[in-house]
Amino acid sequence: MSRIFAFVFARGGSKGLPGKNLLPLGGVPLIGHSIKVAKALPQVSKVFVSTDDAEIKKVAEQHGAEVIDRPAELAGDKSPEWEAWRHAIGYLERTGQHFDVFLSLPATSPLRSVSDVTAVIDALNSDTDAVITVTPASRSPFFNMVSRDYDGVCRILSPSNGYTRRQDAPEAFDVTTVAYALRREFIKGKGGLFDGKVKSVVVPKERAVDIDDNMDFKFAELLYAEAQHAVGE
Repeated sequence: MSRIFAFVFARGGSKGLPGKNLLPLGGVPLIGHSIKVAKALPQVSKVFVSTDDAEIKKVAEQHGAEVIDRPAELAGDKSPEWEAWRHAIGYLERTGQHFDVFLSLPATSPLRSVSDVTAVIDALNSDTDAVITVTPASRSPFFNMVSRDYDGVCRILSPSNGYTRRQDAPEAFDVTTVAYALRREFIKGKGGLFDGKVKSVVVPKERAVDIDDNMDFKFAELLYAEAQHAVGE
């Protein structure tokens, strides 16, 4: 049976929404929501938070996670998270802690359910390197998404390939940060997520909010309040 470790990668800096990872949603810091889901999964043996921030470290420990100190060079705005993942794996291996499956539960998706993450874990079968979560896209790149040059001239991002009706174009999905499940050896041996065979699990939009700025957070607050009200009815 595969041994699964869960991880929350939460750096201190965030330009889009300062202090994002510790913002309270329903009275619980965002990282607390991720830790809570991880600890509710019977398949998960241990839960870790990788961070460069002293306050995040304190809150993580209060919620029952173990902390991995994240180097400053892996905690900048332009630092690839893939390298932070590899650092965490290396740290655990050096301390004699071995596992098979790497489960990332970013703090930016606090509306995920235990069943969403369970579906991701179950989808990581023997011929799959990684499983991600997606949600139906609001707009199709074949019709609705354009680039702009300096003087405002627009170009469609994806060639239409002869599609004249939106209904005929391939269905498009947004990648979400609800959950990522990967084989440890895949992360160690490859340079990025799509260097192997990647499957996806579809998550409904109401649980797939990815908090990047204040508007996202306000939307998450609204959905969270509605979900709590529905539970209380």
